[in-house]
Amino acid sequence: MRNKIIMRSLLGFPAGIVIGYLITILGSLILANGYYSPCVPELISAVGNEINAVVLQTLLSGILGSGFAASSVIWQMDNWSIVKQTGIYFFIISVIMLPVAYFAYWMEHSAVGFLIYFGIFILIFVIIWIIMFIIGKQDVRKMNEKLLQTEFNRNE
Repeated sequence: MRNKIIMRSLLGFPAGIVIGYLITILGSLILANGYYSPCVPELISAVGNEINAVVLQTLLSGILGSGFAASSVIWQMDNWSIVKQTGIYFFIISVIMLPVAYFAYWMEHSAVGFLIYFGIFILIFVIIWIIMFIIGKQDVRKMNEKLLQTEFNRNE
């Protein structure tokens, strides 16, 4: 299990960077009027210049990718209930995501900003969880149908 966590973490770091850059490109396409905006102006002000801000945001995106990838092993804990898996996974990614979002200035640095960001985070988590749950249920149904069909064919 430890080796899986380490490997996923190592693979998650560059994946987090790629996803982070894709988000900046998408955000720039939507909000920056034809310009590339690699990070929020508040981060640039906080660290002194754009290159320092980009380096910090890249590092934070990598950490985020590592954390999400490493914690995905929780979904393979077959002896845990789905409620336990969901609760522990949500706790771990919250502990990773919220400080990264704070230090990258992806949220307003106030109690209201934190609550709004956390609310959006919960909403996205719930939507993704529901989609994955439905897909999982469909996969189980298909496997059960194949098992029944195989059993039926054997009995003929």
